[in-house]
Amino acid sequence: MHQVSVIGGSVVDESICSTARRLGYLLASRGYIIFNGGLGGVMECVSRGAKEAGGLVIGILPGNSHVDGNSYLSAKIPTGMGFARNFLVVRAGEVVVAIDGSMGTLSEASFALAEGKTVIAIGEICAEPKKPNEGRMIRVDSAEKAVFEVDEYFRRMESNKQ
Repeated sequence: MHQVSVIGGSVVDESICSTARRLGYLLASRGYIIFNGGLGGVMECVSRGAKEAGGLVIGILPGNSHVDGNSYLSAKIPTGMGFARNFLVVRAGEVVVAIDGSMGTLSEASFALAEGKTVIAIGEICAEPKKPNEGRMIRVDSAEKAVFEVDEYFRRMESNKQ
């Protein structure tokens, strides 16, 4: 099973939540394991969508207690690391999908790009990487297009193995 990290804002409007929920549903429907920061906003909305599809979603929490995680998570990993856990959220996925957000999301996207990972951004998130060994940013405008790009990413990886 492939693993996808989803990053995004902790406070979102209904439109962003709807997109995140749809993304979670579509990813889980395809059997992807989803990792996120486990709290509210995009994290809760994507977790809800994944749960509705019967998928597996794991929250990597900033605090020391599993009770801090949202109620839609399949599993909760309390780290006690605060924002430093952002690196773990990104490291867990083979590819990263970003939705909305500000500094926390930007730091996660930067970690992912520096690790050479592909970041699929729904909407405007951050600038393109400048170095050749950094990952790449793919901008899309819907959950369906984001999942299409995730599928394409894994197809390319499989064909490169052969």
